[in-house]
Amino acid sequence: MARVLVTGATGFVGSRLAPALEEAGHDVVAMTRHPESYDGAGRAVYGDVADRASLTEPLEDVDVAYYLVHSLDDDDFEDKDAEAARSFSQAAGANGVQQIVYLGGLGNEEKGSLSAHLRSRRQVEKILAKGEVPVTVLRAAIVVGRGGISWEMTRQLVKHLPAMVVPKWAATKTQPIGIDDVVSYLVGVALNEDAMGQVFEIGGPDVLTYAEMLQQAALVMNGRDLPILQVPVLSAGLSSHWMSLVTDVDTTTARNLIDSMGNEVVVEDDAITRVVPLDLASYQESVRRAVEDERQD
Repeated sequence: MARVLVTGATGFVGSRLAPALEEAGHDVVAMTRHPESYDGAGRAVYGDVADRASLTEPLEDVDVAYYLVHSLDDDDFEDKDAEAARSFSQAAGANGVQQIVYLGGLGNEEKGSLSAHLRSRRQVEKILAKGEVPVTVLRAAIVVGRGGISWEMTRQLVKHLPAMVVPKWAATKTQPIGIDDVVSYLVGVALNEDAMGQVFEIGGPDVLTYAEMLQQAALVMNGRDLPILQVPVLSAGLSSHWMSLVTDVDTTTARNLIDSMGNEVVVEDDAITRVVPLDLASYQESVRRAVEDERQD
């Protein structure tokens, strides 16, 4: 059994990871800015990555620290995320943490410039890796599950629109992965000697364009095709404003995500399959699970 810290414990990934780690036998510490209202797995403690002094108590006697926070809804997210990662890395090193696990983003820098969102994820990786604590990075594309921002954009577009006009990024390839599989990978790398100091790419079994993702989600959700017309010109700014009208995703977050959709995000190295073997869910199965979770709420 290890003592494990989960930052962002109330978030999309953290709220699922904490109970999975507890079920695996670990002693879970859940870091949140509002511990008084936390009702999830583990022991809640106050902590804020923007406040270096607040990180000492959450990291006390911790073996593995999961870093799952970001500031995507902020216009200045790149600088804020970099400074937060720097503070967390220093605090983890000072407290003798054995491993940091970070969930980053897929994208090949050699195939073209990354979006600001993906560039920031990569910068956080590098900052964490410069510290004293070995870092394990899992890079993912779209994570499919109830409450995930990318999935919510997909779900609400399919739900609200009988047809869709999309820009050229709809032809970009991506490799979505279900939230259950992401959590299994995160649990599997904890204190795993083969994972220490390594960067892994994770993705589901299906490589799809964004248009194909929308169409397959429509088949699962509505039992019918979703007519899609691709147009050559539709700026990220216009797309994000349109997205905020059709969905409840705020304009800043939508803009940052849409900017990333021009980058192909597929797995090029499957080393993780030998370190943490899993029977991965298909995209359509992940959609079905997300829809079922939504119905149960």
